[in-house]
Amino acid sequence: RAVESQSEGQCAPVDSLWRRYSEFELLRNYLSVTYPHIVVPPLPEKRADFVWHKLSADNMDPDFVERRRIGLENFLLRVASHPVLCEDKIFYSFLTQEGGWKEMVSETGFQLKADSRLKALNATFRVKNPDKRFTELKHYSDELQSVISHLLRVRARVADRLYGVYKVHGNYGRVFSEWSAIEKEMGDGLQSAGHHMDVYAASIDDILEEEEHYADQLKEYLFYAEALRAVCRKHELMQYDLEMAAQDLTSKKQQCEELATGTVRTFSLKGMTSKLFGQETTEQREAKIKVLEEQIQEGEEQLKSKNLEGRDFVKSAWADIERFKEQKNHDLKEALISYAVMQISMCKKGIQVWTNAKECFSKM
Repeated sequence: RAVESQSEGQCAPVDSLWRRYSEFELLRNYLSVTYPHIVVPPLPEKRADFVWHKLSADNMDPDFVERRRIGLENFLLRVASHPVLCEDKIFYSFLTQEGGWKEMVSETGFQLKADSRLKALNATFRVKNPDKRFTELKHYSDELQSVISHLLRVRARVADRLYGVYKVHGNYGRVFSEWSAIEKEMGDGLQSAGHHMDVYAASIDDILEEEEHYADQLKEYLFYAEALRAVCRKHELMQYDLEMAAQDLTSKKQQCEELATGTVRTFSLKGMTSKLFGQETTEQREAKIKVLEEQIQEGEEQLKSKNLEGRDFVKSAWADIERFKEQKNHDLKEALISYAVMQISMCKKGIQVWTNAKECFSKM
């Protein structure tokens, strides 16, 4: 909701509007390209993954749609609380303009800035002097994704088994009810105990639905791992461009020196051509030297610019990564504690059910 004060005669900004999931994807892609040094918050999954088998994995299931809505709202809150992203005009338009928003994004030309996957892959394998910190960060993001994936799989298996244990308790309820029908003095106690067991068996659906919300908190950091890798890839691309510019500058300086001295250090097609068809005239050689000198001067300025750009990127990226680490430690700690508290509460409910059953048996 916009909090800016409105002047008299101006229409108040809308306080609610519809957005499709694809529009959230467009917003995030725009932010990722426009702010390459920032760990842009991830979107929630479009289709359910790592779920226990009794829970619907249908992306149109009402419970899943509601959890995804909460995840999308969390994405907006993450962006709104970011010191840089919150100031973006496109983000503000996303929140306040009913129509014409996509056109505004297209006009920014962000797609032209997007680096191709092929170039990114090439940079990964051809960078000669990678920054050790970003290399370690990329390995960390891979390990973080692996650990959280494993944790979510274990949780899903535990949830499956827990679901079975709870539902089997419903058999206690059925058997106690049947038994109560043939017992006169024990009947009421058995019937009451059976009722407690039925309630206990039915409670697992709400418990595991609540547990899915804690799983979604872990999934957010599963997807954050890819956001970290994206920053690392952007740095690799910048380093690759820098090294290519330095290599091109060195090559031009060597060509200029060879033309000036008349000596060829390395084998080249140009050298073979001059041997076969004769040497260039002095005027031709001087013209080429002049062109090369201009290109060298331009290359040196370009290299200096890329060096400054690279240093600024590293400084900004590392500041945002430190901010992300602090946020991650706080959020994961809170999620794990909440999950533990929920498990403790669930166990206490189980103890209470059997305590109640014990009292029912005692009164028989």
